Amino acid sequence: MSDASKVQNAYGAEQIQVLEGLEPVRKRPGMYIGTTGPRGLHHLVYEVVDNSVDEALAGHCDRILVTLGEDGSASISDNGRGIPTDVHPRTGKSALETVLTVLHAGGKFGAGGYKVSGGLHGVGVSVVNALSSELLLTIKRNGKTHEMAFKHGDTVKALAETGECGDESGTMVTFMPSKKTFTQTEFDFQILEHRLRELAFLNTGVRIVLTDARKPDPDVIDMQYEGGIAAFVEYIDRTKTALINSPIDVQGEKDGITVSLCLLYTSPSPRDGLL
Repeated sequence: MSDASKVQNAYGAEQIQVLEGLEPVRKRPGMYIGTTGPRGLHHLVYEVVDNSVDEALAGHCDRILVTLGEDGSASISDNGRGIPTDVHPRTGKSALETVLTVLHAGGKFGAGGYKVSGGLHGVGVSVVNALSSELLLTIKRNGKTHEMAFKHGDTVKALAETGECGDESGTMVTFMPSKKTFTQTEFDFQILEHRLRELAFLNTGVRIVLTDARKPDPDVIDMQYEGGIAAFVEYIDRTKTALINSPIDVQGEKDGITVSLCLLYTSPSPRDGLL
């Protein structure tokens, strides 16, 4: 057997590779966001927005702004509590840096940060950080504004206090998707609009504003709905003729689990294939 074959057939402890920090994400991004195509690219925005939605579900946020910058970046800001900036007892880093640089770190794993969460299906903002060539985080909390900057997941500007914010609070994440990872890095306005409109319907009273600042005359879509799922169903069926006056809307809670059900009968249309 040749030396090359011996090396290829060898399998011991030295062949077990340990990837530290965010390196697993950069090495195998598809394991975390599914694809490095357009779907994976837009998933980065959803990850950050979901964190803001969780703040809304916890009763601390009612405004989420999503802006597509002319430089190719995406910026998501909310008026929630702001990610904590004090030192995390286990990592020895600020809670903010921990959330951005440690996989599976967050307030949604039973430590009391959130009673309910809409983002547990996701992979976390640390993955967004790992797959961004640049990421700037601005936190307004406890009367102070803090900033921290990263490149490809690595800290390039330590957490620093940059000013005062009065009574304001919230989190703003601005990131540039990495061209080393994605097959395309241009965000599709309509794809984002579709997803954000769904979130606005499903989270009653939360205002979500999507702005496309890549144009000389920016497109701005302001979305806020009070009817919840019933309003969502009416919106979906807006081109059809309703057979009842209003949607059947049923809600209930048992053992801490809340369920909402909405149903609207409509006449079939040619595109349904029933005529």
